[in-house]
Amino acid sequence: MFSSPAYAQSGTEAAPGGIAAILVQFAPLLLIFVIFYFLLIRPQSRRMKLHRDMIGAVKRNDIAVTTGGLIGKVTKVEESEIELEIAAGTRVRVVKGMLSEVRPHGAKPAND
Repeated sequence: MFSSPAYAQSGTEAAPGGIAAILVQFAPLLLIFVIFYFLLIRPQSRRMKLHRDMIGAVKRNDIAVTTGGLIGKVTKVEESEIELEIAAGTRVRVVKGMLSEVRPHGAKPAND
């Protein structure tokens, strides 16, 4: 009464365009991947490389800033940890991966 008859399409017709139609369908996906690569993946891998190089170059008497905000002088460097002197006679051990910045020994603060 309220239903209309459903007609099936014949499966013998070939898809128009063939390979070209497939390429047109995948072009937006490829374009999105290229945009993600240049806007997200590449800059992030660059930042990771710079951070890894910074951590590898830390040495004694450098000034280090941790991600928690501690600023101190590096007194001892081990394979995966460093020792920071945050006050006279106060030393803490910090995992190298938690460093956000390493200032060279001769660097002066901006407000001095």
